[in-house]
Parts: sequence; C-alpha cells; structure tokens
Amino acid sequence: MKKVEAIIRPSALRAVLDGLKAVGYSGVTVAEVQGHGSQKGITESYRGQNVEGLLPKLLIVTVVSEKHLAKVIQIITKTARTGEIGDGKIFVSPVANAIRIRTGEKGEKAI
Repeated sequence: MKKVEAIIRPSALRAVLDGLKAVGYSGVTVAEVQGHGSQKGITESYRGQNVEGLLPKLLIVTVVSEKHLAKVIQIITKTARTGEIGDGKIFVSPVANAIRIRTGEKGEKAI
C-alpha cells in the first residue's frame, strides 16, 4: 500500500476529486494548508513594510494499493496541472498497515 499526498491549488480540487471518483477512488482526506515553493508566496504590505506571505493550498491524502498507484498519480497530475509555477507536488510513501476501525479489517481490505 502507498500513501499519496498531493498539494494542489484550491481551484483544482473539484477536477481532481471527480477524476479520482470516476475510476473508483472516492476515499480521500482534504485539508486546507498554506505554503510556497519556488514562486515565493505573495508579498503584502503591513504597516509600511513588505511581508512575504504564504499561499493557500489544499492537501489531498489517499492510500491506494501498489497496483493502482500509477493511475492515481496520473489522474492527479493531469487534473491539477495548469503548467504554471505553483501547481503543487505529489509525495508517495509506503504504508505498513491500515485498519478499519468499524470492522477491524486490516491491510488492503481496510482501504
């Protein structure tokens, strides 16, 4: 199993979720986050001084079987890409186990 964490623009959320749902991946967690990469965030003026701020982003997290990993990455990349700086990043990590709290199922049965 693999955990896929994607940091995307808020405007891309609906397209990403619809793309994942269309191929059977509806189990996701979404959180509002802030940050910046090479685009260096936004510059705001506060009491006469320029302050570099963070950009609003969304973090999408899902756990998938290894055989579905490439498809999930492809969907996220295709639906979130604008071609501009700030489109986001995808991080993939191994998952040792998953347990469904309601039933006690473990491993891929739990996802």
